[in-house]
Amino acid sequence: MTLIVDTNVVLVANGQHDDVSPECVAACAVQLQTIMKNSRIALDNDFEILLEYQNKTNPKRGGGPGNAFVKWALQNRANRQHCDLVPLQDHPERGYESFPDDPRLVDFDPPDRKFVAVSAAHDAKPAILQAADSKWLTWEPALWDHGIKIHFVCRKDIQRFHDKKSRK
Repeated sequence: MTLIVDTNVVLVANGQHDDVSPECVAACAVQLQTIMKNSRIALDNDFEILLEYQNKTNPKRGGGPGNAFVKWALQNRANRQHCDLVPLQDHPERGYESFPDDPRLVDFDPPDRKFVAVSAAHDAKPAILQAADSKWLTWEPALWDHGIKIHFVCRKDIQRFHDKKSRK
């Protein structure tokens, strides 16, 4: 199975997100360990996802499942057994040619568009692992309509964040 890992899964696994439950931290760590042992990842071939991971973690120093995953991803980027590299083309409005042209996604966070674009451009349309960004719940129906699936690792936490934002 091939997956795309949103950066917040890496950060949560490292304990770098104060508002998530201990169960969420553990679930993210298990997900990353499982990927490294039994699954594959999809990345963009321009290093955008890996650069974001590196900007927010310290894979050289280690210490934490997220850092270990980033180190593994860097080491296996060119290994076809563990990683698919997906070419992305820029688009002036959507950011990426493969990002869905859908009015329901016009407010989609520009930094997160690369994850969706990789899924959309990949032949298998791998699911995107998401841990703590509640806006993805709002975008999930539109993404689903374009064949892009989101796997919420911490459904209870993300729903709590979403409900809290909705009340404001």
